[in-house]
Amino acid sequence: TIVLLASGFCAIGAEYSVGSGNDEWWTAYPDQSTGAGGEVNHPSWVLDALKSNPVLIYVHKSCSYCVPQTEAVKNITEEFDGKITIFEIGAEGEDSRSEEALQAYDPNGGKETYVPLTVLVTLAPDYESEVVPVWHSSDEVTGDDWIRNYVEDAISQHDENSADWNA
Repeated sequence: TIVLLASGFCAIGAEYSVGSGNDEWWTAYPDQSTGAGGEVNHPSWVLDALKSNPVLIYVHKSCSYCVPQTEAVKNITEEFDGKITIFEIGAEGEDSRSEEALQAYDPNGGKETYVPLTVLVTLAPDYESEVVPVWHSSDEVTGDDWIRNYVEDAISQHDENSADWNA
């Protein structure tokens, strides 16, 4: 039975709780951040997209370090088409959204902005049971499994909580 439960858990994706740890959905900057506990200023374009779907934001440069993460994001794009809104943003251009995303969702509290930055934003109840935007991000190469697990959980959380969100 334990093996079956473990297999089923992996098949549906990880379920992350809301908190401030390394593997949780965050409502504020996480414990490991220099801005720990600070409020996040979600850009309006993210909140607008969140009304329909969870959001994946990927900010990167055209550098060799970003290539594996760019491939990992592209690997899930087709699989989750229509279930998640994806913003792939170049950090080298004039798209103001790259700076907004880096400032808002840098896991270091907006103090240090590194790429590749991969962000998932969805909806979940906070500590007071109010449905709010929650997020998780990484400025490292995470790979397909990390992205897929957070995307699956983001979709599940959004489906469960979007009706109770007062945008």
